[in-house]
Amino acid sequence: QVQLVESGGGSVQSGGSLRLSCVVSKSSSYTYDTGCMGWFRQVSGKEREGVAFIGTDGSTTYADSVKGRFTISQDTATNTLFLQMNSLKPEDTAMYYCAAPYYNDYVPPFPLPTERAFTYWGQGTQVTVSS
Repeated sequence: QVQLVESGGGSVQSGGSLRLSCVVSKSSSYTYDTGCMGWFRQVSGKEREGVAFIGTDGSTTYADSVKGRFTISQDTATNTLFLQMNSLKPEDTAMYYCAAPYYNDYVPPFPLPTERAFTYWGQGTQVTVSS
């Protein structure tokens, strides 16, 4: 139904910036309004944490820990989801995943969705922030 391919991760020093990209490839049956797509992150041994989500109407939701520093956006022409991360902190170090709902599910962007609401996941891209 959906393939998600992330890129843009890397290693930066505290205070630096990175821009993650997620190319979204949808099958012809993925035509319903699924509400939102978003980014999660996971540290080894911990649950995935919702980071930022964007609705089909452009509305956005952020985890409190990234508000004011991260910005989610999308380019519908290229089917690409972005996460601009500024003022990075060591605690932002994690594997970052792009996620999409099942083709006929509806996941609103707020309140902050949990990982159980999403069916399709990318392979992840590692972000490492050093102090």
